Amino acid sequence: MPLDRRFARYVGVDYSGAETSDSGLPGLRVYRADPASAAEEVRPPPGPRKHWSRQSVAAWLVQLVHDGPPAIIGIDHGFSFPERYFDRHGLAHDWDAFLDDFCRHWPTGEPNMYVDFVRDGLWGDGAARTGDPRWRRVTEARTRAKSVFHFDVPGSVAKSTHAGLPWLRHVRDACGDRLHVWPFDGFDVPAGRSVVAEVYPSVWSGAYARGDRTRDQHDAFSVATWLRVADLDGSLARALCGDDLGQVERRVAAFEGWILGVS
Repeated sequence: MPLDRRFARYVGVDYSGAETSDSGLPGLRVYRADPASAAEEVRPPPGPRKHWSRQSVAAWLVQLVHDGPPAIIGIDHGFSFPERYFDRHGLAHDWDAFLDDFCRHWPTGEPNMYVDFVRDGLWGDGAARTGDPRWRRVTEARTRAKSVFHFDVPGSVAKSTHAGLPWLRHVRDACGDRLHVWPFDGFDVPAGRSVVAEVYPSVWSGAYARGDRTRDQHDAFSVATWLRVADLDGSLARALCGDDLGQVERRVAAFEGWILGVS
């Protein structure tokens, strides 16, 4: 086992932007592994809902970060928007300021709020903060992932991104300095700190047999499994350091974000 292994728990979240923040969603799945055990599905706490909601996943992640040894969490929605969005709307290249501005215009974390309510102009002010589906972040271009503005198409990440960003901000605020949001907090992760990073399950899911898992389950399983294997063989530490990224990539990653494991 490499000496630079630093995590005790590996979590994969296959996200969903459907319905409202407190709706139980069959497409929202969580898998967890540890250094000695393969990834297994984590079911939501007992209650009236059979499936996780965005709100309950956020609460569980906050508790996970606070209650145990360092974890690394991979979530498969966009953590930011392309540079052209920042420039179009006159925003500083600052991720925290971006999150605050986004949540003012897209209040998708509020109770009983659908992403489409904001898209349709029924709530918030999404029309003042739109983007072009032809715009892609540098990391999306590298993976051929769809734009965070490309709604209503198969494999779209746009709705989950617009639904998930307020909850990502909530987790960041609730965890404080126990959590390192990669790479916005830097490519150097302090020892003993948990990490949350954007992932793209399609990069890894083909490497693992699907068995009887649904696609959503398999995506979350694949993320947790890759994080575990990569930490044990040392490649996760190299990915987090971003040493294989050039100067341009590292510059834009500071506010556009980056997909973990993409060179």
